[in-house]
Amino acid sequence: MPVIAKSNEIQTVITTFEMTPGTCEDLLELLTSAYEEFISKQPGFIAAGLHVNDAQTRIANYSQWHRREDFLAMLRTTEMRTRNRKINELCKSFEPVMYEVAAVFG
Repeated sequence: MPVIAKSNEIQTVITTFEMTPGTCEDLLELLTSAYEEFISKQPGFIAAGLHVNDAQTRIANYSQWHRREDFLAMLRTTEMRTRNRKINELCKSFEPVMYEVAAVFG
């Protein structure tokens, strides 16, 4: 379960994917299987969530890692590079960006 808290101990990665409504479900299936079968089992993984907009033209992925290096190591694996090539075929673009929580409300 993701925890949003102001802490330097957790690396947050937000990735946005842009696609057409016709490929949204296929992309969501690829992302879901990537998390279930591979990403969630990698060292340093804490939690993640996938969000789809109403128009099915964007998917936002929120993931948390113990360290920046854990996330980068996962991306560099042969398994994830192969999966990312397939993911890239289904979307116009995707971009992972690392963030630190600056403030929390509620």
